[in-house]
Amino acid sequence: MASQTSCPQCGQPFKITRMACPGCNVSMDGQIDLPTLAQLSLEDQAFVMAFVRHHGSIKKMESLFGISYPTVKNRLNAIGAALDKSMQAPSPRAYVLEQLSRGEITVEDALEKLG
Repeated sequence: MASQTSCPQCGQPFKITRMACPGCNVSMDGQIDLPTLAQLSLEDQAFVMAFVRHHGSIKKMESLFGISYPTVKNRLNAIGAALDKSMQAPSPRAYVLEQLSRGEITVEDALEKLG
């Protein structure tokens, strides 16, 4: 399901490419991943916000969303799985290759690190 965090054309996740301070006009350009919670669908973000605002009360979630206890649990489990998936650390090999592609290390350094 696409959300405002995904491209409507191809479905790939959007990246933040520019941040700016409106007070002093300083800006930074680069490729920044969206925060983990922002990668959830808007519906899941609203569900998480309601859950936190109501101190994790499943009873309150049942009444707010008009759903049963098992449905609340299933939704929380699905959201948790999505968060776990997006929080997996990249492999050390991928990190070395990213450093190489950004020009932060030489080919020789990369070969040494990859062993």
